[in-house]
Amino acid sequence: MLTVATVNVNGIRAAFKRGMADWIEARRPDVLLLQEVRATDEILGDHLAADGWHLAHEASETKGRAGVAIASRLPMHAVRIGIGTGVPTDSGRWVEADLELPGGELLTVVSAYVHSGQADTPKMAEKYAFLDVMTKRMAELAGPDARAVVAGDLNVAHREVDIKNWRGNRKAAGFLPEERAYLDRWFDEQGWRDLGREHGGEGPGPYTWWSWRGQAFDNDSGWRIDYQLATPALADRVRTVEVDRAATYDARFSDHAPVVVAYDV
Repeated sequence: MLTVATVNVNGIRAAFKRGMADWIEARRPDVLLLQEVRATDEILGDHLAADGWHLAHEASETKGRAGVAIASRLPMHAVRIGIGTGVPTDSGRWVEADLELPGGELLTVVSAYVHSGQADTPKMAEKYAFLDVMTKRMAELAGPDARAVVAGDLNVAHREVDIKNWRGNRKAAGFLPEERAYLDRWFDEQGWRDLGREHGGEGPGPYTWWSWRGQAFDNDSGWRIDYQLATPALADRVRTVEVDRAATYDARFSDHAPVVVAYDV
């Protein structure tokens, strides 16, 4: 089994202070996909040095923002940094690696962090521009025999069952029809499989993000915006999909919960 975990850490230093190292030790993922690292290569390496990970990292050009990383116990055959838009706000949002499986085959993994956006502002245009380029790249990675996983904080809840208060968020970024249509295209046209929904039932939930504020976590008033999307050849080899929701508010190391998938490769 190959265990792949994805999580928005909301700052790697803050997450480790809140106990992320204990979660890694307990889970022992083979591949760890991180978003919102908010750190330099050196700081990331220092936090993960104890496990001897192979690392690929794209920091944001804006200090203290974004940042995506791949930590792998498998050798990295190739690494591709960024998605090629050339826009500064798109930095720290996409990193790919081809990992060498024990049998010699290659598995492509992507850690992605999509803009949060803000309805009716230029930030929304930035999000759509990024999603356009992301859709083009995903089409290139997809294929009937391809083995690829695109995972991370995509900042879009696909369906009504993916957000607790969907009625109150119909005009909010993260649940706009135009955003959700991108996911429709990935699933219906490109063939990507939404592992969280396939193995999580018809919902509502399981959610992956809850605001730090108020009683959102305790009331399970969340959003499912963290995904593992797999090509068909790989999705057919999934054995388990789990959302590692913390037992209590105080036990969380991030406002996001990890999504952990076991693949029989």
